[in-house]
Amino acid sequence: MTTSIAATAAKLQDLFGAAPAVAVVLGTGWSGATSLIEDARHLAYAELPAFPQPRVEGHINEIVVGRIGKQPVVMLRGRAHTYESGDCAGMAGALRSLKAWGVQILLQTNASGSLREAMQPGSLMLISDHINAPQRSPLVGEVGSERFVDMNMAYDRELREQAQQVAAARQLDLHQGVYCWALGPQFETPAEIRMFAAWGADAVGMSTVPETILARHAGLRVLGLALMTNMAAGLSAEALTHALTLRQAQLSGQRAAEFLAALVASLAELPSFQP
Repeated sequence: MTTSIAATAAKLQDLFGAAPAVAVVLGTGWSGATSLIEDARHLAYAELPAFPQPRVEGHINEIVVGRIGKQPVVMLRGRAHTYESGDCAGMAGALRSLKAWGVQILLQTNASGSLREAMQPGSLMLISDHINAPQRSPLVGEVGSERFVDMNMAYDRELREQAQQVAAARQLDLHQGVYCWALGPQFETPAEIRMFAAWGADAVGMSTVPETILARHAGLRVLGLALMTNMAAGLSAEALTHALTLRQAQLSGQRAAEFLAALVASLAELPSFQP
């Protein structure tokens, strides 16, 4: 993989020049943010040796490079999920290539099920921490002391404070809570949701945690945002389907995308981060 990462980073450098300091992984419902990128240039994952080829409806599998306001950014439209192949390190090549290119911050987004009555579908949640319910790690097989990654502050405190400030300025209700990763692809049972709630989870989904582990291992700062597309199993009478997730994501996506764009633009003024 080391060779393909080096080749991918070199190709990104050749095509786009110096790396944007900010990368965004766009989950379901968030892809509208790419329409807000200025001077946008697109490249398919298939052109990048270390990038995956996900097979999930709603994922485009391309990167978009440009800027939002004064902030250069690269957005990834698609991620590899563990449920596709059983491999929870599916995004390793992509994230390590971004780091090798020069990216410093990874902003993750996803679609989630809500475990909180006050956090109805359409709500946005800032991820303060996560629970790795399957207890699977993308770092299994790595060598060296660096594999023992400190996850005490997996989601960067300064970036979370910045997100809260941007939300307040836009008069946007931004919840904050713990995200629980479930392997999938089947949705959770009501009993599993009750267990996750007892553990302290506020939202549940099938992504993000493996990428956060990989990003922290690579030395990237991480911020996570979740869009609630449904109430979790047993918390409403509605049957859970992927079509339901896509439908709610479409209804709420524009508001989520506009907030995401405002947040990315604001990073150019962050005291600890001057590109």
